[in-house]
Amino acid sequence: MTPADSAAPAVIDVRGLHRTYARGRIRAVADVSFRVARGEVFGLIGPDGAGKTSVLQVLAGVLRAGAGAATVAGVDVLREPEAVKGRIGYMPQGLGLNLYDSLTVEENIEFFRDLRRVPRAAYRENRERLLRMTRLGPFEDRPAGKLSGGMRQKLALICTLIHLPDVLLLDEPTTGVDPISRRDFWTIIHTLVASRGVTVLLTTSYMDEAERCHRVSLMHAGALIAGGTPDELTGALAGRASLEDVFVDHLTRGRPQRPAASLLGWASARAVSGDGRPEAEGAPVVADGLTCRFGTFTAVDRVSLEIRPGEILGLLGPNGAGKTTLIKMLCGLLPPTEGTAVVAGRDVRRARAEVRGRIGYVSQRFALYRDQTVRENLRLSAGLHGIPRGERRARIEALLAGLDLGALGDRLPPALPLGLRQRLALACAILHEPRVLFLDEPTAGVDPLARRQFWDLVHLLAHQRGVTVLVSTHYMDEAGHCDRLGFMHEGRLVAHGRPDELTRRAEAVGGPMVAVEAPDFARAFTLVRAGFPHAMLYGRRIRWQSAAPEADVRRATAALAEAGLTARVGIQPLSMEDTFVSVLHAAGLGRE
Repeated sequence: MTPADSAAPAVIDVRGLHRTYARGRIRAVADVSFRVARGEVFGLIGPDGAGKTSVLQVLAGVLRAGAGAATVAGVDVLREPEAVKGRIGYMPQGLGLNLYDSLTVEENIEFFRDLRRVPRAAYRENRERLLRMTRLGPFEDRPAGKLSGGMRQKLALICTLIHLPDVLLLDEPTTGVDPISRRDFWTIIHTLVASRGVTVLLTTSYMDEAERCHRVSLMHAGALIAGGTPDELTGALAGRASLEDVFVDHLTRGRPQRPAASLLGWASARAVSGDGRPEAEGAPVVADGLTCRFGTFTAVDRVSLEIRPGEILGLLGPNGAGKTTLIKMLCGLLPPTEGTAVVAGRDVRRARAEVRGRIGYVSQRFALYRDQTVRENLRLSAGLHGIPRGERRARIEALLAGLDLGALGDRLPPALPLGLRQRLALACAILHEPRVLFLDEPTAGVDPLARRQFWDLVHLLAHQRGVTVLVSTHYMDEAGHCDRLGFMHEGRLVAHGRPDELTRRAEAVGGPMVAVEAPDFARAFTLVRAGFPHAMLYGRRIRWQSAAPEADVRRATAALAEAGLTARVGIQPLSMEDTFVSVLHAAGLGRE
């Protein structure tokens, strides 16, 4: 049986599932149906608010559905929600949300042993195996509250797996996790699938994670809009398509798309040179040894960088890497402990108020006034930035029209989709036409179409209007939108350069990726891991970085053929996540 075999018995069977909130006014899940076979990794892929968590909570027996049918491991979860809880492992959304911060790693695991009533002999075997797989053995005495985000998620996974369930329900398990821990997490999941036939249903807002699933369903506004294997979905579009392309294609079918260039007709242009950079300007952002400490904790460690006029510099790194703290220092919102920074021609230590008047800032958290309408938020922003009263109305109306928000001027922000709220936040940040724009994870949880439109606006601001942009993100696939990148890890800027330049450097040090595709991926994975311990599963593909790729291709091909396995073995370039991980490993970082 293969995981995609629709004739195989379904471990998870969902038919016509519905769920509403607010007495039926808010539709969270609408007529959702899918099946998951034994030994399959099935992904529900979509942005925040798509309905993914509601589906998982119904299947985990913690939320009641309004209509439909669903069975998990032979249990009718709509009729007997309590009966399913002993047969599954359920990991809720959030970094280690099911953990107790005051308890140590060992104590948390013991607590879940008692909760699940695992026999002592089985517990000892499971515990040692899981600690070895997650590499958390040396940290058994550390309180959970003092673990990194990646370590917290791996401990949460141990606690979810301690009774060795046959079905795993994982709600956005890798959101905000550093790339190395994210890979460890997926390696653990795929090892369990290959060795024990565990069935996994997981949710994620990362489009690139779909590649690691056997099958996926794309979810938007409570409904499934497409489904199949990643190759089937991308193969249906002409050219070299990504899952994000597929998602956007389904959202835009039959809808006329407004040309992006029309969105900035409201703004006055600066003098721009032939290469798209404003003429006769120095670097609008210069930082030298910028450091921020909170007591004994160093959040940002001696960061130096320079951003040219009209350039988009992206800060890539997981939650907790120091990106937000660095941006707050550059915005004049947080005083540096050490180092200097000059932004828009003003020293951030000596002229913080002047700096704030010359920049635009979109914060990581929703920072608009929830009880003020779209138009009122813009009026307040105009007043705060000292725009003359005679200019305010015309500028606001032009910006609302330019950003396609005109029909929403009297709506309250909480009533808007997340993508439109972020567009409003951007409107407030650029109303006074700043020279420098700081964007702190502006697309987190935004649907792919709104995310793409947001980046179109950023490109126009930078490359046509000469605005200098510093943007932070933990989405590795957003690197392609930036002129240059800075990789941040544990408060340090560990590498910077153009995206292609960083990838070339990483390949020069560690080589490209070797990839194996085999119909019997479980046997192939076990065999390949024996010869290449760093190999990882990406859905049906097995991949590893190799300094001797041609030799590895020959070795892997011979070993698979000798075992009687049909397979294709080839060489692939590094992705941006591969590049990030390779850079950290080369620097001796990221190893717990």
